[in-house]
Formats: sequence, C-alpha cells, structure tokens
Amino acid sequence: MRVEKVLDAKGLACPMPIVKTKKAINEIESGQVLEVHTTDKGAKSDLTAWAKSTGHELLDYREENDVLIFLIKKG
Repeated sequence: MRVEKVLDAKGLACPMPIVKTKKAINEIESGQVLEVHTTDKGAKSDLTAWAKSTGHELLDYREENDVLIFLIKKG
C-alpha cells in the first residue's frame, strides 16, 4: 500500500491530532492514503469516529512503542 503523506502528531493532545489530520487529508487526493502517528490515547476512538463521519476509510490501526499509527484512505 502506498502512503501519500505521513503526519507526525506525536506529543499533541486532543483535539490537535484531529485538527492536524483534517488539514493533512485536505492536502491529498481522493483515494490516497494518509499515515498518522500520535501518542494521544484518545485518538483511537476520535480518529475512528472522525473517519467514519467524514466519509474516509480507516484502513489500519496499530500501536508501536506507545505510538498509535493510523492509515486513513481519503474518501
């Protein structure tokens, strides 16, 4: 899978990971993939709900060394 853009939102508290994700997803084309890295534990539910409500697709979620990594396909 090709990731078009990587967003480093580590160290940011809610709601900044969502704010930064929204800005970054607007910078890529429909069908492209954004990879988001965050340390905000609330981001799992926040980004999942945000992707669903905005028509984007959460392709993958994993945790590596206390960093949450999301792959979001722009709708």
